[in-house]
Amino acid sequence: MDRRAGVTVRTATRLDGIPTTIFTTMSQLAVRTGAVNLGQGFPDSDGPASVLEAAREAISAGANQYAPGNGVAVLRQAIARHQQRHYGLDLDPDSQVLVTTGCTEGIAAALLGLVDPGDEVIVLEPYYDSYVAMIQMAGGVRRVVTLRAPDYRLDADELRAAVTPRTRFVLLNSPHNPTGTVLTRAELQAVADVATEYDLVVITDEVYEHLTFDDHEHVPLATLPGMFDRTLTLSSAGKSYSVTGWKVGWATGPADLVSAVLAASQWLTFTSGAPLQPAVAHGLDQEPDWPRALGRDLQARRDLLCDGLAGLGLDVRRPEGTYFALTDISALGWADGMEFCLALPERAGVVAIPAQPFHDTHAGDHLVRWAFCKEAGVIEEALRRLAGADLGR
Repeated sequence: MDRRAGVTVRTATRLDGIPTTIFTTMSQLAVRTGAVNLGQGFPDSDGPASVLEAAREAISAGANQYAPGNGVAVLRQAIARHQQRHYGLDLDPDSQVLVTTGCTEGIAAALLGLVDPGDEVIVLEPYYDSYVAMIQMAGGVRRVVTLRAPDYRLDADELRAAVTPRTRFVLLNSPHNPTGTVLTRAELQAVADVATEYDLVVITDEVYEHLTFDDHEHVPLATLPGMFDRTLTLSSAGKSYSVTGWKVGWATGPADLVSAVLAASQWLTFTSGAPLQPAVAHGLDQEPDWPRALGRDLQARRDLLCDGLAGLGLDVRRPEGTYFALTDISALGWADGMEFCLALPERAGVVAIPAQPFHDTHAGDHLVRWAFCKEAGVIEEALRRLAGADLGR
């Protein structure tokens, strides 16, 4: 509560207990200290030149006013083609595709449009922090299923045990941030079995869908038998095309679920950047192989970071996908990742993200997330600084 000029100002109770996102906190710390930022997951380089040029051309051509609330037709059609080309999913671009202001808004609109007060939503822990905020704002109740170190696999028995008579939704993220786990077909089938048995809707966050490594394959849950009608799929261009600042995402699935997202989205942002939408459509249609090439490049940077962190005595989980690697800092004498990360900029001139804000339990107290979506030279500089610092407790 704040008092000024005789006015009492209080944040709405729906926000009670929801802190400033850790990404803002740590990025501000990086700017203030001049540290190398291996915290927030944004690339150092831009996406395909032709996609950037398409945005400039759209601006010059006058695409600068409100786009339709469900997204420009050319992008909705390109998203439908993307889902068919990669996954064999046939979508009606007019009723089964919605453009959102990034996947974060898609998550917010999905939860606000579908979750009633008291509904339980199962989430995998560690989770992306916006899940917690939006479940609470929607009046829902989260139930966590923990992906545990060192392998971070989904336990089907724990998933089933998390279901109660008030459970209505599963919010699933694969490839998974921050563990880097790519759920296997068997793990996804376990989710499908539980969803079918208990009549649950599954909301899937698939923003890292093209950024998988080695032989790991992303399988959309909607492609499993019987799952399309109960799955709302969310993704975006930001990660796949290295345009995170554009905030152009999408929701796809059965018309009733997509319309529920639109019902909320129209009162949040109404629409997204008009000249960016045809540019994203160009990327999906004309640069379909660019994300896989990005994935191959990221795999090399993953190995650079993970090898370097392991050489410093950290226990590193080599991720199967995404931008991020988790480390256990216990070997350095630390039990608290937040304390470690707050000390790291002064000690080493590097910023990372503690995993505690992504957990309800204490399973992440000793875990720290590092981003490898940076240029190789930036990663090498961070490793050099870490190697020259005293990292022990």
